[in-house]
Amino acid sequence: MHVDRVELLRGLDRGDGQCRYLEGRLCTIYDERPDICNVDKMYDRFFRDLMSKKEYYQRNLEGCRDIRKQHETEFLGGDKRNEKKG
Repeated sequence: MHVDRVELLRGLDRGDGQCRYLEGRLCTIYDERPDICNVDKMYDRFFRDLMSKKEYYQRNLEGCRDIRKQHETEFLGGDKRNEKKG
């Protein structure tokens, strides 16, 4: 996830780039999470005058996919599902 690479998220880093409130794939403070972790609140607060909500969601989805690809490359040695069988 690399919260350490985003200035506003660094306080959530448990020391290895992962959020200290993440257990597996679940957020342990989801109902009380910071606004920066709430896509809808961030849209209303910072982005609603810049783009439609649909575009904002699409950009967030693309960002998540990019992070996942980077994670697979850095930590898992690439996406093994896409390798050709020899």
